[in-house]
Amino acid sequence: MTFRALVVEKDDDGTRASVQDMELDRLPEAEVTVAVEYSTVNYKDGLCIGPGGGLVRNYPHVPGIDFSGTVEASDDERYSPGDKVVLTGWRVGEAHWGGYSQKARVRADWLVPLPEGLTTRQAMAVGTAGFTSMLAVQALEDHGIKAGPVLVTGAAGGVGSVAVALLSAMGKEVAAVTGRPEQEGYLRGLGATRIVPRADLAETVKRPLESETWGGCVDAVGGAMLARVLGQMEYGASVAAVGLAGGANLPATVIPFLLRGVNLLGIDSVLQPYENRVRAWARIAELLPMEKLEDMVVPATLSDLPALGADILQGKVRGRVVVDVNA
Repeated sequence: MTFRALVVEKDDDGTRASVQDMELDRLPEAEVTVAVEYSTVNYKDGLCIGPGGGLVRNYPHVPGIDFSGTVEASDDERYSPGDKVVLTGWRVGEAHWGGYSQKARVRADWLVPLPEGLTTRQAMAVGTAGFTSMLAVQALEDHGIKAGPVLVTGAAGGVGSVAVALLSAMGKEVAAVTGRPEQEGYLRGLGATRIVPRADLAETVKRPLESETWGGCVDAVGGAMLARVLGQMEYGASVAAVGLAGGANLPATVIPFLLRGVNLLGIDSVLQPYENRVRAWARIAELLPMEKLEDMVVPATLSDLPALGADILQGKVRGRVVVDVNA
């Protein structure tokens, strides 16, 4: 049986990506074989597909850091043929072949049963970005969201879009940060009640503490913007940091932490315990308005991926790109 996959290969001239026909025996060894239905396009996917290939160590390689589909064969008693499943994290699509393929073979420990109320397409409209958003929102909840608006930076991206929709569905006042004024209608449609121009938070920190403004924050940018936001948090408020698009350096002082008790919560979606993953997916199915989720979706096919990988690295992609691997 043959199936199609996007394969990235490397030679002396660099890397190249192409859709190829493959045989099942080329898949990595693992306990569960999944008939993949959908995957997504994330920043890491762009890095894997692109000419640098910085996240990939072994070629040929099939990118795609998440997928949803149906179990086709299983050597693990927890999963049976016909079960609907979703996978995010565990370096799938980086160190292990991933979701840009009509078939995938992965470890059973990496999978989560698809929660009731979500289709496989909806699960990938959420994807790694939305799963990460839910982890961030849960972290804010666990530490107590304060009275002021919750700030979401990088709000038009995959993580930010879902965070805005989730927080709005929870009844929170949401302030969305974007550098693109044309995205205001999109963000308000997701539930943002206030739009904050990125330029307002782009200045270098002049004072370690500013007026207490935000009751919580999901930060998908990092860098200088995160440093600026820390000084604007309410006393005891938390920032759930999930991204490094603005850089890994944090030009801040300890003053927001010492004098205002601000919590900086690091969110990593890669190595999450099974219980955390199940809880997050169940909350997504419960909270996320499906009509808002649909508004975020940009459909794609395997053949579209090389161009989309370049676009996401250049910040040209809005919302959630859902890849129908069988289209």
